[in-house]
Amino acid sequence: MLRGRFAKFSLELHPGKTRLTEFGPHAARLRAARGEGKPETFSFPGFTHICEVTRSGRFWIRRTTDAKRLRAKLKQARAEIMRRRHLPVPEQGKWLASVIRGHQAHYAVPGNINAVNAFRTQVTRHWHHALSGRSQKGRIPWMRMNRLAARWLPRPHVTHPFPQRRFAASHPW
Repeated sequence: MLRGRFAKFSLELHPGKTRLTEFGPHAARLRAARGEGKPETFSFPGFTHICEVTRSGRFWIRRTTDAKRLRAKLKQARAEIMRRRHLPVPEQGKWLASVIRGHQAHYAVPGNINAVNAFRTQVTRHWHHALSGRSQKGRIPWMRMNRLAARWLPRPHVTHPFPQRRFAASHPW
């Protein structure tokens, strides 16, 4: 159907770059009727989009952080943490707080708070490794590291509400 609409305007989909996926509230029911599995997932702007049903039975598009993007960002953060490890701890803490706030600004959507928390945990782990390697004698105990993380690194929270709540806030009936 979509190919026919594109053909009307002399457009075509590139078979190697574009594919159509059945996705949405009726996809699971239609695929089950044909004997196929769950609807496919896809990745777009850093999220993996998944068709799910809530406990109350309503359709929901679950967005989780794309695993490849998360690994790449953690690798980049670790390299920068290691580069900055000899700076004073408050300076490192301020910089890491900005990194985590930036990550939350994009990825802290409903249903993805576990992945945002995992990012903070991994950044804390990398910071601990960097601080422990600053001298031959000193290893930072995890009790102190947890205090540093609580002091400098923001706790994860959902920054983007569900689209219905956002729409209702800007368009009251």
